[in-house]
Amino acid sequence: MRAYTIQPSGRERTFSENDIIVSKTDLQGRITYANHLFLEIAGYTEEEVLGQPHNVIRHPDMPQCIFKLLWDTVGQGQEIFAYVKNMCKNGDHYWVFAHVTPTFNDDHAIIGYHSNRRVPARDHVRLFENIYQQLCSEERRHSDWRQGLETAGQMLMRKISEKNMTCAEFVFSV
Repeated sequence: MRAYTIQPSGRERTFSENDIIVSKTDLQGRITYANHLFLEIAGYTEEEVLGQPHNVIRHPDMPQCIFKLLWDTVGQGQEIFAYVKNMCKNGDHYWVFAHVTPTFNDDHAIIGYHSNRRVPARDHVRLFENIYQQLCSEERRHSDWRQGLETAGQMLMRKISEKNMTCAEFVFSV
C-alpha cells in the first residue's frame, strides 16, 4: 500500500470542460509525457513527474481495486473509462473522467499507455464518490491489504453484474 506523504487539503480544483489532460506512461506506469494542463492542474513541473510512477497523483480516497481493474484491462490490450479523483502536489484534488488506452508498436505489442482526461459531470462524481467510499471501507477493513484489494474488487464486480452490465456499460450508465 502506498504511504501518502502529502495530506489532502479538501480543496477541489477544476478545469474547463473543453480542456483535456493528457499523460503517457511506459509499461511500468512511469510517466513519459504530461501535457501542460496536467502539470498546471497537478502543480508539478515536467522535471518532477517524468520518470515517476503515475500514482504520484493518486488520491487516498481512490480504491486500489479501481486501479487494479484499470491496469489489468489496459494490460490486456483493451481501453477503459473511469472516474478518478487525483491529488495535486499541494494536497488539493481534482476529478476526471479518464479514457486510458494501451499504445502499440508496429508488431502490435503494448509499449505503453495513454490517458486522456476530461471534466466529469458533477452528478456522476457524487455517485462514484459514494461507490468509492464503500470500496475504500472494504479495502481498509482488512489487515492484509491484498485481502482488502481482492474483496473490494469482488464487491465492485458484484455491483456491476447485479446491473447485468460490463464495466464500460456501468461507467456510461450513470
